Amino acid sequence: MSDSRIIVHCDLDAFYAAVETLHHGFDESIPLVIGSDPENGRGRGIVSTCNYAARKFGIRSAMSISEAWRRCPGAPFGNAIYIRGSRGLYSRASRKVMKILKQPAEFFEQASIDEAYLDVTEYVNHDWDAAVALCRELQDNIMREIGLSASFGIAANRILAKMASEINKPRGIFRILPDELVDFFDGRDIREVPGIGKKRATQLNEWGIATVDEVYVYGELSLARITGERFASWITRVYEGRTSNEISPLRSRKSIGKEHTFDYDRDNYEIVLENLLSIVRRVMKSAREIGVSGRLAEVKIRYTGFETHTHGRSIPVSMDDDEVFTSLAKKLFANNVQPDKKIRLIGFRLGHLATPSTKQTRLLSIYEEE
Repeated sequence: MSDSRIIVHCDLDAFYAAVETLHHGFDESIPLVIGSDPENGRGRGIVSTCNYAARKFGIRSAMSISEAWRRCPGAPFGNAIYIRGSRGLYSRASRKVMKILKQPAEFFEQASIDEAYLDVTEYVNHDWDAAVALCRELQDNIMREIGLSASFGIAANRILAKMASEINKPRGIFRILPDELVDFFDGRDIREVPGIGKKRATQLNEWGIATVDEVYVYGELSLARITGERFASWITRVYEGRTSNEISPLRSRKSIGKEHTFDYDRDNYEIVLENLLSIVRRVMKSAREIGVSGRLAEVKIRYTGFETHTHGRSIPVSMDDDEVFTSLAKKLFANNVQPDKKIRLIGFRLGHLATPSTKQTRLLSIYEEE
């Protein structure tokens, strides 16, 4: 284990809702929904995010705000709290958290506004127990100095660290040692692996494969006949702990992207979201056609008056799967769209591209407006 890198993934728990709760002094046990004005169930916007109390009612990011109201109404019909997001609050809180996380990291990468990867191998002198103690210290510092809860995953690579941080949420710490992979994956649902969505899981379920260890037992060659060689090779590397442990603060300049300008500025966010997801699918089709995959999803929103914002999120490993990136784009849009502003343009960019060396000459920067 002394040869393994020690990678930490930090994920802030229900970040947007937690920041609003802290700022307004809300009761954490009361459902809080952040998004467009629900208009007593007649609103046509979407949910940006919500707290854990609201999630118990099945409310989730990118759900229509009217559906959220039906499930959990606000005053005078119920006790749920509906508010619009405060982007400035989130940015300030994120900067404070990242400043704390950077201190012990030999290499640091902010994956999004509420999550980051740290390589702490040298800082803890290759000591896995010291890594746990460090995460506990970071967790306490974030809570004491900022008032936010954070969960940590510790493993030898990015994807395992990401999986570990989801266990014991909220305010959890979970470590996966390199020699514990067989036990960790035993009986673990394939949907828990980042990058495996509902469509892929259903495909595997139809062949009687429901857990990660069953995928491995099935065998890479047999699996390739069902899913294709690329996925079979990738999931095998995940099981064996052979995926990337590289943490980089630099964003690749190479990307594939598309944009769409509306014929008139739109205030129906559900229609805008439909256009965005269509763009994502076209971008991913282009990526597959030139033989590349990516780790960075970036959504571009231009409002009336040409006010433009981009919002990105990276995943642990390069993928070319439609479902993965449509899900990311949906969350990025829901979490960042500014209520009551009309949208002129919507776009999507796939970045942090990876390609086999034999196709390196085809790795181009493409950005089109339609």
